[in-house]
Amino acid sequence: MEEEKKIYIGNLDYGLTKEEIRSFMEEKGVEATDLKLITDKMTGKSKGFGFAEFEKEEDAHEAIESLDGQELKGRKLRVNKARRQRSRFNRSDRFKK
Repeated sequence: MEEEKKIYIGNLDYGLTKEEIRSFMEEKGVEATDLKLITDKMTGKSKGFGFAEFEKEEDAHEAIESLDGQELKGRKLRVNKARRQRSRFNRSDRFKK
């Protein structure tokens, strides 16, 4: 399952770039196959979190162990298994009056 190879990285400094995050991860021995920094659609500015994807599930677990609680630009990272995004509204209620 794809979700098992993906981690959430939160409490990121809003000024960090993908390159800075990738470099920090590599310094800690963590190499992601893909890294996404989530940005505001209107402003393009970082929302302070992102996701990293790995080749194997074991790599994702090792990344969580290596990165969770680490400090980057004065902020302690929160790193855990990514969860599937929930719908913001109940679709079955859309057309009820």
